[in-house]
Parts: sequence; structure tokens; C-alpha cells
Amino acid sequence: MNRVLILGGYGGFGARLSRRLAGDGWTVIVAGRDIARARGFARTLQGSEALRADREGDLVPVLAEARPDLLIDAAGPFQGNSYRVPQACIAAGVHYTDLADARDFVCGIGELDHAARTAGVAVLAGASTVPALTGAVLRELAAPLDRVDAVDMALGASTAATGGALIAAAALSYAGKPIRVWHGRRWSEAFGLHGLQRRVFAVAGRRPVTRWVALADIPDLELAPQALPGAPAASFRAGNESAAQMIAGRMLSALVRQGWLRSLTALGGMLLPLQRRLARYGSTRSAMSVEAAGWRGDEPVLRRWTVIAEDGDGPEIPVLAAQLVARRLRDGALEAGARDTSRLFALGDFGPLLGGLRAATEIEETAHPPVYRRVMGAGYDRLPEPVRTMHAIVGDGGAEGEGTVERGAALLARLAGAIGGFPPAGHYPVHVAFAERDGIERWTRSFGLHRFHSHLSQAGRRIEERFGPLRFQFDLPGDELGLRMVLRGWSAFRIPLPRFLAPRIVATERAEGDDFVFDVAVALPLVGPVVHYRGRLRRV
Repeated sequence: MNRVLILGGYGGFGARLSRRLAGDGWTVIVAGRDIARARGFARTLQGSEALRADREGDLVPVLAEARPDLLIDAAGPFQGNSYRVPQACIAAGVHYTDLADARDFVCGIGELDHAARTAGVAVLAGASTVPALTGAVLRELAAPLDRVDAVDMALGASTAATGGALIAAAALSYAGKPIRVWHGRRWSEAFGLHGLQRRVFAVAGRRPVTRWVALADIPDLELAPQALPGAPAASFRAGNESAAQMIAGRMLSALVRQGWLRSLTALGGMLLPLQRRLARYGSTRSAMSVEAAGWRGDEPVLRRWTVIAEDGDGPEIPVLAAQLVARRLRDGALEAGARDTSRLFALGDFGPLLGGLRAATEIEETAHPPVYRRVMGAGYDRLPEPVRTMHAIVGDGGAEGEGTVERGAALLARLAGAIGGFPPAGHYPVHVAFAERDGIERWTRSFGLHRFHSHLSQAGRRIEERFGPLRFQFDLPGDELGLRMVLRGWSAFRIPLPRFLAPRIVATERAEGDDFVFDVAVALPLVGPVVHYRGRLRRV
């Protein structure tokens, strides 16, 4: 095994991979549509060759001429792409891998398994940061846990590292489009480049990296819930250091979500040159974090792996898995068949390669008690089990049941209920999705097709519930029967408001058998009842 053909071998990631494999002693065949660029780059690698190859054309005669042992597709993009290239490799008896991060492409590669086994070749999709490295990290983080409730991944690239056509095309392909996510113990929809968040990546001894990141569609959203104990929720966000770019991307993605644009892909010709111009003003620092939140026995735990890469070494990380594939192939350690790479490597396999970069990694573990436990202290343990279970939220969770809604009849009550997003009166199937990050819980309550949500967090020895700009602080007296929520203060836009104007809220939680029973009534002074919703739930 000594000949490797790299499609796009002179591109941003392909060139890095070509250098690495040449250093490992492979004869690298630099291939692509631009033969002049291929020849020019091949001259920089000792013993390398150049070849014109179009991944959209007929590759069988190309493979017959080049006679590679392994083909690596570093060209992409893979979103919406067919299996033309791996099928050509199977027909020619050539092993195959790629740098794909496209969810459908990577997760569906198993359909070629029978053909690959018959041909005696390995066909491996996704030999890149996702899902090869992330899969290895997640298994490492989950190893000491009995159950994982949520995994969260975030990639904060340097602006320079996000200037390539491959990455830009991938992001534009799913911007504003529905993304299927496992959240709240059921499949639901989120939207590409939505969910914009500011993340801080930290490793001991290194200056932190701060990035704005937004939801991206990757294979791990499908693979992680299947691979880890507890079938955890999974999320992945990516972004770069330019807040302006990320906010603009979020705004443009909204045009797609609302149906005003079919896709942002058509804007690539205009956006990519602009991004390249902005790249010169960015830094050379990149970072990534992978988190697993779950339980070791009765102990809630958050485990996090972080890498910070300096001096432009971040873009080396996406090609490390492909280098490992090539090494395993040469060692005769790869079985024939078609599969993704999420379970192919252990984190330790990446250690020597990461150690050769100007990068630092760290795994940290912290206790991660749910917010109600933090607020109530010892009183939390006196609550009945169904109530404790409902509030044992670490990262993510869900509950199902049924409920009834009554709405106030007065005009102002109907207006207040509409502003609050409360469902119309009626009896409904109920689902509650819990999401928690940094100690703040988001409860999304679905009564049939009607949804409303709030955020709960700790405010000293009280719980604070936020509905938009309104915040309500409650005491939580509880005993063996359940708990009550007693309003002690409220504010709008963080400005305290007088208690005599506060809504009258009567909220209780109790247990009936294995059921969690809730009852919430809200009324306004001089207006009367606004909403009264009650029902029963069980965690799923």
C-alpha cells in the first residue's frame, strides 16, 4: 500500500492532507479539475504525481490509469451529493475515504456495504473532525457515565479558516433549512444558522477563545443518540470570530426559513469573495469543545473536552482522521465494507497527531446539579419521587402526558393570554421538552400544536422564571406531598415592578402514583383569570 489519490489534493484541506501523507511515505497523486494547479502543487512534494480528475465525471478509467490503493475525496462539497465516487472505487477495487461532514451522505454510506464487502474494499465516510474525531471524544467522555442525557459540540474557527469554498458551500446549503434534531426525547425541527450563541472556549494555561456559533447540520446529530447510553440529545454549533458575519448569516437564514429565498447557495458567488477579504483581519486561533452531560449513579456530571489551536494549526485537525485511515490501511487493519467513521478510532489514536500541532487539549469534569436541587438544597430530597424526577434535568429531557387549559373571558385577559402564547381552552396531549445549559433551563410546553416556553434559573435561594422580558421570582416551599411556587417579586426588562400590580399566580406540583401532577392558575388585578392549565406528566 503506497499509492494514494487525493481528489482536491491541492485545495485548502487537500493540500494539508497531501503533505501529511507524503511525509508518511505515500506516493501522493494530486488530482483535481485544474491540472495546472495539481502539477504546481505536486512539484512541492517529493515523488508525487499530478492527474486531472473530475469527481462528477467517470472516474473508473482515471483509477485504472492511476492505479491507487486508496482514494481520498477532499474536494466536496458533499451536501446533496451522490455516491458516484465511492461506487467508482468499489468498481475499480480501490479503498475509499473522504472528508465529508454532510449528514445524509455520511449516515447513508451503509447502503454500499454489500458491494464494498464483495469487492474486498473499505469505504469509509466522514474521516474528518465530524464524525471521526467527535465520535472518539464522545465515547471517551461517556465511558465513566451510566447515562448521557445531552451532548453539545461547538466549533469556533478563525476567520481565515472559514474562507474556503468547501466550508462556505456547506453552511450555505443548510442555512435557514429545517434540521432534524433529537431533543426532549423526540425528533423535532431546528433551523440552520439559527440558535446563535456566544461561546467561550478555555484550556488551562491558554488565552480563552470567544466565538459566536450557530446551529449546523452534521452527521453526529443522527449518530450520537444511537451510539451513547441514554440516547442523548445532540447539538452542534459552528462559527467564526466575526460577529458581523455570524449575525448577517443568521439574518439571511431567516429569509430562507420564511420562504422568501429558496436557498443561500445561489449567493455563494457574492458572499465567498467578501468572506475571503474579511479573513485577512482575523486571527489564527481556533477552538472546539465537546460536552457530555449525564449521570454517574445518582450524581449529575458534566464532562467537557476542549482543544485550542494556535498559529493557524486549526485547519490541520479536519485531516487527521484521514491520515489515520491511510495508516490503518497500510497496516492491514481495516475491514472491508462501507460505514461511517464515528466508531473507528479512540481518542488516544488522535493524541500523537494533535500533539504535533501548536494546540492544547483538556478534559474537565464538574458536578452539575439541576437548578431546583441547587435552589431547594436539602428540601429537594423530601419531595415525592415523581416531582424530583421531573426536575432532574441535566442537559436535556422530555415528559409526556395530558392537560387541560381554561382561558379568561375578559378582553384584556384574552389579550394577555395571547401575548403570553398560551394555548386556547381545551384538553390536549402534552409534551414538555427540557433543555439546560450553564444552569439555565428552557421548558418548552406543547399542548397539542400550541407551544409556549419559559426559562428557569437560580436567583439566590429562589427560582426565577422568565417569559420574554418578564421575570418572576418564587420561593419553593415543599414537603413529602409536593411543592408550591410562591411569587416574591417580578420585573420587566430587569426593572423591578410593584407587587400590587403583579399577576396572581397559584402554582403547585405534586405526585399521584407515578405521575407528576401540575396545576397553574394566573390572574391579573382588576382583570381576573388569564389562564389555568393543569395536567399530569411522566418523564420519557
